[in-house]
Amino acid sequence: IDNLMEDAATAEISRSQVWQWVHHGRVERADVERIVAEVVAELPPERVVEEARALFEQVALGDDFPEFLTLPAYERLLEISSHEALR
Repeated sequence: IDNLMEDAATAEISRSQVWQWVHHGRVERADVERIVAEVVAELPPERVVEEARALFEQVALGDDFPEFLTLPAYERLLEISSHEALR
């Protein structure tokens, strides 16, 4: 997210709200999944879009609430970097 702390904080608040809404029955998981699919369909079919979708689903729709969105994001970044280094 352009390497800005403000962007990470905004993403953190947003995914936290979605997780809480889904887990407390205010919003249906299927509705969030549908909206995500609609947004992704409007974007170019690039790997980074798929990675962002997968990360969002992990941190906003997973059974467990990750303490910080940046932790699984960094794990994914390291995994991608190591796969690309092997090429």
